[in-house]
Amino acid sequence: MWRGTHELSGAGLTVEALAYAQSPAPHPVSAPSTVLAFDFGERYLGVAIGNTVTGLANPLDMIEATEVDKRFAAIEALIKDWQPARLVVGLPLAMDGTEHAMTARCRRFARQLEGRFRLPVALVDERLSSASAEEALREAGKGGRQHKHLAHSLSAQIILQAWLDDPEQRDPTQHQAGTSS
Repeated sequence: MWRGTHELSGAGLTVEALAYAQSPAPHPVSAPSTVLAFDFGERYLGVAIGNTVTGLANPLDMIEATEVDKRFAAIEALIKDWQPARLVVGLPLAMDGTEHAMTARCRRFARQLEGRFRLPVALVDERLSSASAEEALREAGKGGRQHKHLAHSLSAQIILQAWLDDPEQRDPTQHQAGTSS
């Protein structure tokens, strides 16, 4: 088994790629699958990719598009390339767990993904994912405005890793885009 690891210094975040894995998934799953995750923003959309066999998420891309058609065209290209079985969207909540205006926009985005691409969409609490991503980048010497674009895909990785690490969130009856979790 080949294993490549890159740790973002001190942040406790590890970006790990496994070319071949002989061990079972860390949590029971119905079938091995690729998962795409999104850190939703009105201008930027962070994208991460993960796999239920390895249980690992990796930053993939950042989509910069304020126009809905361009945003969904970029997402469609990613879905065609990666063929995910499921999508995960970070759900922005206030620190006390209450919803706000961005939560409603994010829920709408998740419903649009589900409707356009006919894939199940899980919503995951994303509180502090952006702050964690920015801190990890600062600790890796990549802080500041010139590296801000990296924070979006890293946030998506954090969101997806949380979903992969929590078997309850993997339950398809939980946290669906069309429900208010």
